[in-house]
Amino acid sequence: MIKRLHQKGYIVVEGPLGVGKTSLALLLAERINGETILEGTEANPFLTSFYKDPKRFAFQTQFFFILKRFQRQEEINQIDLFKRVVISDFLFDKDRIFARTTLDDREFSLYEQIFQLLKVKILRPDLVIFLQARTDVLRERIKKRNRDYERSIELKYLDQINQAFNEFFFHYTETPLLVINASEIDFVNVPSDLDDLILEIERMQGGTKYYVPLGSRH
Repeated sequence: MIKRLHQKGYIVVEGPLGVGKTSLALLLAERINGETILEGTEANPFLTSFYKDPKRFAFQTQFFFILKRFQRQEEINQIDLFKRVVISDFLFDKDRIFARTTLDDREFSLYEQIFQLLKVKILRPDLVIFLQARTDVLRERIKKRNRDYERSIELKYLDQINQAFNEFFFHYTETPLLVINASEIDFVNVPSDLDDLILEIERMQGGTKYYVPLGSRH
């Protein structure tokens, strides 16, 4: 299992807020002795203000994120991916999903110029795992983890982001893509769910594949 997973030197776990991408990235890294590069959302000093007043703080919040995510990508570029698997909980392209949702047209025009300049320097993953879930599931998981800066998130905004992620990955073709319905899987608390998911990752070769969680097959 470890040998075959090592053929995928750079794996990204993505998905909307609260879907469990960081948890899965950490679990996979632990299982295969890989290295994690995490985006560290909570480090953004504008995030609490953004959730309380999105229009006022969207620009500052997004530009902090794109620069921080680019810095994290630079760290990945320094790692020998032939010797160790890197698992990240963010895809650089996803920054644009949030920007298109939160910025006005003038702000986004400036953002887009910067995004395209940075994008050419980004390493392409060997595999992207997209965790998707219903908005009500995301809301409950966000409530359960009880982070201070997330308490002001409005359901409308959460649903907009969720739909934007689904739309983005519906058209995504840049890398092999494994789509997982995270509403129906508990890879954190159910070992068999994680085992079955890892087997599916091993089987991934190319294109897009939709994974049916173990519990949904009965």
